[in-house]
Amino acid sequence: MQAKRVTFPRGPMPYLLLAPQVLVTLVFFVWPAGEALVSSLYAQDAFGLSQTFVGLGNFAALFGDPAYLEAVGVSFLFAFCVTALAMGLGLGLAAAADALGKASGLYQVLLVWPYAVAPAVAGILWLFLFDPSVGAAARALRAFGISWNHFLDGGQALLLVILAAAWKQVSYNFLFFYAGLRAIPAGSMEAAALDGAGPWLRFRHIVLPLIAPTTFFLLVVNLTYAFFDTFGIIHATTGGGPGRATTILVYKVFRDGFEGLDLGGSAAQSVVLLAIVIVLTAVQFRHIERRVSY
Repeated sequence: MQAKRVTFPRGPMPYLLLAPQVLVTLVFFVWPAGEALVSSLYAQDAFGLSQTFVGLGNFAALFGDPAYLEAVGVSFLFAFCVTALAMGLGLGLAAAADALGKASGLYQVLLVWPYAVAPAVAGILWLFLFDPSVGAAARALRAFGISWNHFLDGGQALLLVILAAAWKQVSYNFLFFYAGLRAIPAGSMEAAALDGAGPWLRFRHIVLPLIAPTTFFLLVVNLTYAFFDTFGIIHATTGGGPGRATTILVYKVFRDGFEGLDLGGSAAQSVVLLAIVIVLTAVQFRHIERRVSY
């Protein structure tokens, strides 16, 4: 017996439902990206009143600038550390909540709260904690013989913004990992336990493969977050310093464009940053997603 195909009447309703999202994408994503691409081909004055076509001159100047190349390295280190730390903590906290079962209600609420904090506020909180003079964390470190002053030490400043950015994102990862863990059939875990598999073997051979789609999704989201959405944290915490120790690409776009008034160079930087994130996302879909079973 041939299965009956389900068909829907033609009409404008699907297009009307899609129109708001398409409009938002065009106005807030496609249009600004196009404007940035056009601006990157011109040298503009500080007020944007006149411009001269320079072609790829802005891009050539970028890759010949040691400060920009340093920002690229800092950005990749920062993004890798934030992604690894935020996802690792999110998975660990989700596993702990899952083990508590129904008793984890308050625990879940407390873990979700940091996601409601604005990035700039998260940066200020960590700045107060590690303030060399009055910060509780800085005083605790001094009690263990560790001298902390992120205003002078670039490594400490980078560590501070990594911790702040990861803390801000842990709640997001926790929510998705917890949902993924709750969706794992209890029968599979019980059968593995009866077969003699310990907690680590069950986690490695049952839990990780079953939450692989969630992990892949969070990997893409966290890398994008680290490259784009951490501007507020860095601006409020270190301002890209000391020196250029915490100047990542998105912050250098702001510094050169709004402080240095190099509008064409800033636009070129934003185009390169967008290209880097697109390439990273494409590589993840090309080489990592194929190992994910849905």
